[in-house]
Amino acid sequence: MKDTGQTDYNQQFRRELLRIALPVTLQCLLQSSFGVADQIMTGQLGSISIAGIGLAGKFTSLFSVLVSAIMAAAGIMIAQYIGNKDEGQIGRSFFINFGLAMLITIVFVGLCFSSPEKIMGLYTKDKETVAAAAEYLKIFSLSFLPLTVNMMLSTFLRCMQAAVIPLYISIAAALINTGMNYILIFGKLGFPQMGYRGAALASVIAQVIGCLLLFLLFIKMYQEKGWKLTISSIGMDTGENYLFWWKQYAGIILPILICEFFWSLGENVYAGIYGHIGTKACAAMTLTNPVQAITIGALSGISQAAGILIGKTLGAGEYEKAYRDARKMLQYGLAGSILLSLLLFLGSRFYVQIFNVDITVRRMAESLLFAYALVSPIKVQNMILGGGIIRSGGKTNYVMMIDLIGTWLFGVPLGLMAAFVWHMPIAAVYFILSLEECVRFGISLVVYKRKKWMQSLGETLQ
Repeated sequence: MKDTGQTDYNQQFRRELLRIALPVTLQCLLQSSFGVADQIMTGQLGSISIAGIGLAGKFTSLFSVLVSAIMAAAGIMIAQYIGNKDEGQIGRSFFINFGLAMLITIVFVGLCFSSPEKIMGLYTKDKETVAAAAEYLKIFSLSFLPLTVNMMLSTFLRCMQAAVIPLYISIAAALINTGMNYILIFGKLGFPQMGYRGAALASVIAQVIGCLLLFLLFIKMYQEKGWKLTISSIGMDTGENYLFWWKQYAGIILPILICEFFWSLGENVYAGIYGHIGTKACAAMTLTNPVQAITIGALSGISQAAGILIGKTLGAGEYEKAYRDARKMLQYGLAGSILLSLLLFLGSRFYVQIFNVDITVRRMAESLLFAYALVSPIKVQNMILGGGIIRSGGKTNYVMMIDLIGTWLFGVPLGLMAAFVWHMPIAAVYFILSLEECVRFGISLVVYKRKKWMQSLGETLQ
């Protein structure tokens, strides 16, 4: 005889998961389409343009991961305080994290405008590629400010189970980006032919319009739902509890920032390895970036949902329920990632034919996609475990140590050895350095099973 209570619970869990995960997944896929549209269109312009956009993208990823780290901290705190029903702490978490994200944004825009050639010169010695990458980076950095606003508002809306609104905005922005790409890259409708510069400008225009639309919809829903976000909540209390809050916040945000910065720095070391192997190898890796973003984005909703749903459950003090729900999310992620890897094995040959590059670059890209398909399921499990489940309890120092060990004790040394000591081809270099994902997964699984990551932030403030 079936346990109707358990059946109802499973159905409710799946509904809540889909309510957050599906819009987030679709939004990530649409954001990834920015890169796909850029690279398919600029891919018609040759290997230098492709490599330039790819290398500029590696530096902008430093900005993205730092701001994403702040949004991860904001999501952890807002979700937990929603579960704990503490409106004052929700407002404080929102504004403090938003202010920190804006400060980082201003620093990165300044760097991209003052020293783009020096920055891109760290990635490759090819002068033409450096020039293209620097110009693309300078224009593209104008999208950082609206992107930061977008990310903060989206984080709050997801925690309030209104994830569908950022999805609608992403659809509009993706359509605008694709249309402006076509017009500005190839010089249509009377506009000059701008090439990779047009791709950068199209992304800026799409982000600005998306930001304005999201802000207007956010204000409308804010008023309709009666949400409360007040700046006064930043200093709403004093004394020991106030100091403890800041200590708790530092304990959450600093490990995430350190973790994401050094992880992204490691990714930039990888990009430098590919760039020094040669422009063709760098172009081939760049061709695979949209596919990697799409396959990870297709399951990123589970990671985001894990952080929000499990965070709320932990905030309410329901630890065993949180542990069971986390296990289900890992199972869903594994099944989805295996399916996507199979599709990638079947479709990689057709994908590389889209680009106007020589046969050597296509073959390199196809080999890289095969290597990526092999490690993708482990990558997804790490994303759900580290990016969602373990972080949801606020124990971000665990994730920091796991990522630092994986990237800097295994990934970077293995990549340098494979490229410059063993002189292996690009696909083999990528596969070998990606074995660090297996190390991270093993450690993460041990941490998850020991359950020490589970805590309620509200209880620690009592």
